[in-house]
Amino acid sequence: MKLIVIDGQGGKMGKAIVEQLKKAHPELYIIALGTNSLATSSMLKAGADAGATGENPVIVNASNADLIIGPVGIVMADALLGEITPAMANAVSSSQALKILVPTNRCSHYIVGCKSQSLSEHIKEVIEQVENFCLHTCSRS
Repeated sequence: MKLIVIDGQGGKMGKAIVEQLKKAHPELYIIALGTNSLATSSMLKAGADAGATGENPVIVNASNADLIIGPVGIVMADALLGEITPAMANAVSSSQALKILVPTNRCSHYIVGCKSQSLSEHIKEVIEQVENFCLHTCSRS
């Protein structure tokens, strides 16, 4: 299974996701894709198995990923203060991968119906969704 975590800015969200996924499921192979080197570095320090930075790694890896995790902005051009290019947003949104998107309701975006939760509560839900995905994917093999 190809699992990628995409984050930008300082990589705080991606770092927390990688840490908790590795803690719960150390066998998962996680690829960290940062929109900048600080985000990539944060996710690698958190335990990601591989990492790359920038537009091209996102485009290449999204095309054949099974699972993509990141803030909801990764499917919106110019999100994350402009760090998500239109090509990146297009690659992620058109990928056949299951996307687990964490709502942030910031930067001129509000997702109706999203519960107002802390980042740690959102990440707990991310871990649960990954576990459900792995359970269903592994049972089909």
